Amino acid sequence: MKIIKTLATVLAVGAMALTASTAVFAQDKGAIGIAMPTQSSLRWISDGNELKAALEAKGYSVDLQYAEDDIPNQLAQIENMVTKGVKALVIASIDGTTLSSVLQQAADGGIKVIAYDRLIRDSGNVDFYTTFDNFEVGVLQASSILKGLGYPEKTGPWNVELFGGSPDDNNAFFFYDGAMSVFQPLIDDGTLVVKSGQTGMETVGTLRWDGAVAQARMDNLLSAHYSDGSRVDAVLSPYDGLSRGIISSLRGVGYGAADQPWPIISGQDAELPSVKAIIAGEQYSTVFKDTRELANITAELVDTVISGGAPAGLDTTTYDNGVKVVPSILLTPYEVDASNYEARVIDSGYIKAEELQ
Repeated sequence: MKIIKTLATVLAVGAMALTASTAVFAQDKGAIGIAMPTQSSLRWISDGNELKAALEAKGYSVDLQYAEDDIPNQLAQIENMVTKGVKALVIASIDGTTLSSVLQQAADGGIKVIAYDRLIRDSGNVDFYTTFDNFEVGVLQASSILKGLGYPEKTGPWNVELFGGSPDDNNAFFFYDGAMSVFQPLIDDGTLVVKSGQTGMETVGTLRWDGAVAQARMDNLLSAHYSDGSRVDAVLSPYDGLSRGIISSLRGVGYGAADQPWPIISGQDAELPSVKAIIAGEQYSTVFKDTRELANITAELVDTVISGGAPAGLDTTTYDNGVKVVPSILLTPYEVDASNYEARVIDSGYIKAEELQ
């Protein structure tokens, strides 16, 4: 009798295990490949983790890879994902002009391609693009600088220097153009003075968004154009990592002292070190783009498309990649400074209050 009971127990446990295994299998909707550019930026680490978690919650397995800003490495990673037969690729490209061949392979395999926050150019095989309103990011950066300077109550003139993002990132041009839509009339009427004379993305761009490159360029600007005792009143920086490099350069020549206050410096991504810099009065502002929201909306888009649904609310006019207008989802960015960082990044749970201590 004891043997019969034991056998019955074994069979019951086996049946339960089989049922559980079947349930797990049923939840596996297939693999999604995520190609991120680098782990040297805090925001891409956050993006990768959030997107992976959002897709796994929907029943997908995820292959998340970082290429460390090495273009051949990213190409190899994506080719490997295609070979493995992922159902979709979510790609934050290092250089959005280098992926045409591998994306053709993806298209031939029926793999959907979503460009994530960086537009992939020169390919008809980009199905969707998820990002923020990048022109508005630049508008917010320039507007925050004017607010920090006290415009229009104060009339200047003010010396301002301009930094752009990486020229191989399509977004960098939107950021710069958005900022210049605000700045250019004031440059034209003399309210803002670019003392170095350096304007245009071909001159002010910062390859790979490298803070060390920005610091070196700021060093050169200070030496060549401000050694006469004149002051830098503001610096347009499109990304927090560049802002920190710029701040290091300015600190090296005495800015941040009582008799030489910090210029008004913008940024983007609300990275923890830069929010701390805003609290300390070193950086004036940043632009907060909630990557949790971007990850979730991207996961929803992937699930809708793979399930055969039709995504709603797409922008079908803004982002021409040189071959086609890529249907896009555009989220809202927000300016953050010392007056509202608690409401924007702490109360929202993006940054924990204790992390800012």
